[in-house]
Amino acid sequence: MTIAPGIKLGRYEIRSQIGEGGMGEVYLAQDSQLDRIVALKILSTEIARDQQRLYRFLQEARAASKLKSANVAHIYEIGEVEGHHFIAMEYVEGEPLNKRMGGRPMEAAQIVKLGIQIARALDEAHAKGITHRDIKPQNIIVTSDAEVKMLDFGLAKLSGIPSENDLTPDSELATKVKTSPGIVMGTVSYMSPEQSMGRDVDHRTDIFSLGVVLYEMATGRVPFSGASLTETIDRIVHAQPEAIARLN
Repeated sequence: MTIAPGIKLGRYEIRSQIGEGGMGEVYLAQDSQLDRIVALKILSTEIARDQQRLYRFLQEARAASKLKSANVAHIYEIGEVEGHHFIAMEYVEGEPLNKRMGGRPMEAAQIVKLGIQIARALDEAHAKGITHRDIKPQNIIVTSDAEVKMLDFGLAKLSGIPSENDLTPDSELATKVKTSPGIVMGTVSYMSPEQSMGRDVDHRTDIFSLGVVLYEMATGRVPFSGASLTETIDRIVHAQPEAIARLN
């Protein structure tokens, strides 16, 4: 259910919708108390009604809110207003890494500079037992100063909180793979073999996904892709990517 501009959820006034995914919708909102713009992630009704999933989501979001890395979009508040469960996050101005790449290889110096920042953010998260599980260029914002901000740590997996939902390929991510004949849309191309097959994952899945992102930064294309969801997963699990030197 889309929330119209001007509607107030507690101290937050909705400005516009800026995204949506499997977990719910994302809005640009004004924090009237602190006079700042935030990104407001509002959980879907389906998740909010499931007490187990909601509890797990809140536990993971609280853990992610403790990340202090300059390369992570910070979580300001986790709350509920009029039945709407939300996360208020830092709104980052910039462009997603996929737009910065534009389907073309990047300069080596850029790859190194941005790659170090992405790895630094993941290193802190992994040290705190948090696995992102949705590393992709769309979740990496690059500011005008070429600084990286990682998004969606509030939707990550916290080690030590088992769940039967971990055995689904998408798990609790803000990504749902949508398919139409001959086309794959979503983030399956960035998944590790374990994640694509629906197995339980840990921080190593992020390392694999980071490798996919770096490969794309160097070549302008992902290492694994197919004409269908099944074919893409099969290539992730069984194939070797084409040598970067052949493409760049």
